[in-house]
Order: sequence, then structure tokens, then C-alpha cells
Amino acid sequence: MTEKDLDTLFNEAFEKVSNMEQDSLPQDVMLRLYAYYKQANFGSLRSMNYSSLDVRDAFKLNAWMQVSHLSEEDSKRHYIDLVNEIISKSNE
Repeated sequence: MTEKDLDTLFNEAFEKVSNMEQDSLPQDVMLRLYAYYKQANFGSLRSMNYSSLDVRDAFKLNAWMQVSHLSEEDSKRHYIDLVNEIISKSNE
């Protein structure tokens, strides 16, 4: 798969998720999507102002930290796979 193909598939997966009702996805799935998306677009977490974190931000930060070992390309692949899994389950 070429880089352009991966980026195209990633953007298509993002569009699919963006068009879903947010209430239809479990919180743990939403956090994984968030983490893969952030890692794919921004790379490993560098710094964050911890004093201003609320509980929701803490969960998001933790999810991102858990995937910080992945490359941007691997994060895109995981994101695409997760979106495809969500869609296939919703079509059953």
C-alpha cells in the first residue's frame, strides 16, 4: 500500500466515523479512535498542561499514551481497521 493510498483510506475512515451518531459508539471505542487519530496526525504525545486536565481529558490523554509507541502509519492502519470493524458490526 502506498502512502497516498493509506492517507486516502484514513481520510475516508475519518469521514465515515464523523457521519456516525456519537451515541452509537461505546466510550472505549471512541477513546481508541481518538488515540489512533491523534497519534496518526500529531505523533507521540510531547507535552500537555496537566494542571488543566479534567477527567475526560485525562482519559483521552491516557488513551493516547497507550498508543504512543505506534508509528503514524501504523496508527492510521489501526484506525482504518477499527472503523471497518465498527461498520461491519453495525451491518450485521
